[in-house]
Amino acid sequence: MELFYSADIEGDLVRLDQEESGHCVRVLRHRAGDEVSVIDGRGNLYGCRLIDADQKSAVARIESRTEGFGAHPYNLTIAVCPTKNTDRIEWFAEKATEIGVDTIAPVIGEHSERKVFKTDRIKRIVLSAAKQSLKGSIPEILEPVSVSEFIENSDNEALRLICYCFEGENKRISIKEELLKNSDNKNVVVLIGPEGDFSENEVKLALNHGWKPVHLGNSRLRTETAALTAVSAVYFYHSTC
Repeated sequence: MELFYSADIEGDLVRLDQEESGHCVRVLRHRAGDEVSVIDGRGNLYGCRLIDADQKSAVARIESRTEGFGAHPYNLTIAVCPTKNTDRIEWFAEKATEIGVDTIAPVIGEHSERKVFKTDRIKRIVLSAAKQSLKGSIPEILEPVSVSEFIENSDNEALRLICYCFEGENKRISIKEELLKNSDNKNVVVLIGPEGDFSENEVKLALNHGWKPVHLGNSRLRTETAALTAVSAVYFYHSTC
């Protein structure tokens, strides 16, 4: 199943941008009259028929609509410190999209080696991954903020989990146990630190704001691996409930 993306949907017409039009018409050689499938990035799948096979601005007419295409029964935000090697965080974003994530929030911690992070390329990566994995929704990519700012402005109604490595005064339980204890809350936020872990001050701030301390098992994981493990944990928990 080939999926195309459009943010330009009005009435019963869908217009593809230049990149999507080129892929549809020039690369895949679709012609007027062909059936094409289009997502809007908000969970909807449109069954369409191409009426103008323009390589720069293709137009299709909507014939059907499916809501919640490829959806999952939870809302997951992963707040993660960008890695020093950008390839690793891009790999995470791609794989997390394939599994199921709603928001990726880059955060800059006190121990972060990368202090500046641009989101444009990540947005293109998650768009491609959403189409490849047959999802109607494209994860939202937030602009970077500090770990402290993210902690202080998080949704108090969500199940907020922070993963860190060092042992402190508060005992950490597994992310699976915490999900089980809060099984009614389908809105989950997980905070993953940088290569140097969170600072003690950041962890203290999170705990003071109601975040739950969790661990991801006995292995010491890279930042991007920890973030993907958290995505997988939430996915498999809700897949087996």
